[in-house]
Amino acid sequence: MRELRTWGAAHPWAVDIGLALIVQAAMTMPFVVPRGPELEPATWPAYGLTTLTVVPLVWRRRAPMAVLLAILATSALYKLAVEGPGQPLPYTGLVSVYTIAVLAPPWQRMVTAGLLVVAVPASVWLNTQSVRELTFSLFVFGAAYVFGRLTDARQRAQRVEAERAAARERARIAREMHDILSHAVSLMVVQAEAGPVAVRAAPERAEAAFEAISETGREAMVQLRQMLGLLREGGETAAPREPQPDLADLPVLLDRVRAGGLAVGYATEGGVRALPAATGASVYRIVQEALTNVVKHARARTVDVRLAHADGVLRVTVTDDGRGPQGGPGGHGLVGIRERAAAHGGTAETGTGPGGRGFEVRVLLPVREEGR
Repeated sequence: MRELRTWGAAHPWAVDIGLALIVQAAMTMPFVVPRGPELEPATWPAYGLTTLTVVPLVWRRRAPMAVLLAILATSALYKLAVEGPGQPLPYTGLVSVYTIAVLAPPWQRMVTAGLLVVAVPASVWLNTQSVRELTFSLFVFGAAYVFGRLTDARQRAQRVEAERAAARERARIAREMHDILSHAVSLMVVQAEAGPVAVRAAPERAEAAFEAISETGREAMVQLRQMLGLLREGGETAAPREPQPDLADLPVLLDRVRAGGLAVGYATEGGVRALPAATGASVYRIVQEALTNVVKHARARTVDVRLAHADGVLRVTVTDDGRGPQGGPGGHGLVGIRERAAAHGGTAETGTGPGGRGFEVRVLLPVREEGR
């Protein structure tokens, strides 16, 4: 059904022509079924005028109000100029009213209501002059209008949800790109600043620093290509989408930070367990952003990263011995950590480390282990 709606949205002319053919088939029935001699004859002129009533439906989306007026005019001409079979339902009028309820602006909907208040009683008077027919006609036209308004409300809700989903995806990609760039640039700056000193004092360390800069830059470029591949429009060749980093990639991340001269400790409690891909990627990004903050702001010498699994909860702790919090709510990085934790139903806290020294990031994530 979703594929059919997608096809219909891409080919509105085909949908409207198909709808007109279906209505034409329904309105042909009174002309082909056997008729008693007391009923109006099914003549070709009457059938031709019936077809003329259906044809405007092909343009119902482009000019819904003009289509309604054309249908009212041809229907009146059919009643007044020929003696032909009647229809069990006013098919063309119902389709037109439904279309106006879905697509037309409020003033056209008000004009339509006024026209129906005049046209429906007039049609009943020309046909049977029956209160029963009048009540039924008002009911079916009112139902068509209500269904149209409900369809419009549903389509609006779907558009709003699609826009929200797109905004969430843009925010996610922006966070990913922030984490990638912030981490890579911070490490490259630290290594570059240490390079001139190392060249004079320990040339082998300078060589390692420059290698770390190039490696960090290359990895940042790879990850950025992944992110930009998600933003490419259809028709362009997207970059290959490699798997997002997860817990297995943490040792490589920590080695890059160590290459900048920061002593990094890493420990796990409760064993290393397989996590869902989205959770593993978020844990990696949380640790990456916490380490980036340490490199950029903490002036620390050591930092400890701990992952503790217990009772369906993963506790992520990043603690440094730097100068501690400097006031304020924190930049985009700490906000991103909180958002990532909240996205998985967890919490994130930041503050002074144990003993009032340094800075600590504490994240709690409820986790569902893969395979359970």
